[in-house]
Amino acid sequence: MRRLALALALSICTFLLQTGASSAQSSLKVVGTGDGLEMLQEIGAGFAEKYSDIDLEIPPSIGSGGGIAAVSSGTERLGRVARPLKDSEVEYGLVYLPIAKIPSAIFTHPSTGVKALTSEELVRLYSGDITNWSELGGADLRVRLVRREDADSTLQVMKATMPGWSEMEFSPRTKTALTTQDAISSARDVEGAIAFGPYSKPLEDGLNVVKIDGHHPTDPGYPSSVILALIYKEGTLDEEMKAFIDYAQSDQAHTLISNYGGVPVSN
Repeated sequence: MRRLALALALSICTFLLQTGASSAQSSLKVVGTGDGLEMLQEIGAGFAEKYSDIDLEIPPSIGSGGGIAAVSSGTERLGRVARPLKDSEVEYGLVYLPIAKIPSAIFTHPSTGVKALTSEELVRLYSGDITNWSELGGADLRVRLVRREDADSTLQVMKATMPGWSEMEFSPRTKTALTTQDAISSARDVEGAIAFGPYSKPLEDGLNVVKIDGHHPTDPGYPSSVILALIYKEGTLDEEMKAFIDYAQSDQAHTLISNYGGVPVSN
C-alpha cells in the first residue's frame, strides 16, 4: 500500500513539473527598449485577441542593451531594440528584424509656453546658454533640462541627426532619465521641463510636442528618428515567436504603427 502511495505521489510530482515547464514555455516576453512601448503594447493586445493560447508580455523598459543581454544569454526568447546591433552582438547569433521607424520628439511641460524651436535654440537650451523660457518668448520660468544616459538609443540618434548635437556639450544642470517613461514623467510633472524621446501620439496629451525648424515629428522634413526592431537568437525560432513576428509585420500591425505616429518597415 505504501509503495502504491509513493508511486502515485511520484507520478503527480512528475505531472506537475511537466505542466510547469510547459506553462513556462508558453509565456512569451518581448523585452528591451522603452522606445515605442505603448505602440508595441497595442500590437501585443491585437496579437492576444488572435492568439489567446499564447501568454504574451510586453514588459516595461530594460533598455536595448538589456534586451540584447537577455536574448543573447537565453533568458528570454524575443527582444526589442531601438538601435542597430554592434558587430560584437551579431557574433552572438542575433537576428535583427526592423518593424517601425519612430521619430525622436522634443517635448515640454505646457507651462513653458513654447511649442516651436529652431535647431539652434534647442542646442542653446541643452548646452545651458538659455536658462529661462522668457528668453524664447515663453513663460518667466526656469528651464528644467531632462536628458538620457549616453548609451540611450534616442540620444545616439539625436547626436547623429539633429543639427548641432554631435558637438554639443550638455549643461551640467540636467537630470538624467534612465528610461523613456522616466523622461516623459519628468516632462509631465515638472514645470519648465524639456525632455526628448521616441514620438507617439499619446505624448500630445498633456505635453507640448515641439516643432523643430517648423517641422512636427511626423512631418517628412523632421530630421531625427529611430528604428524599432525585434531580435531573437539564431536557431531558436519556435511557433510562438514566429506567430508574433508575423503579426508584428502584418497589415493590422502596420495600421497600429501608423496610428501611433510611426512608419511601418517591411522586411
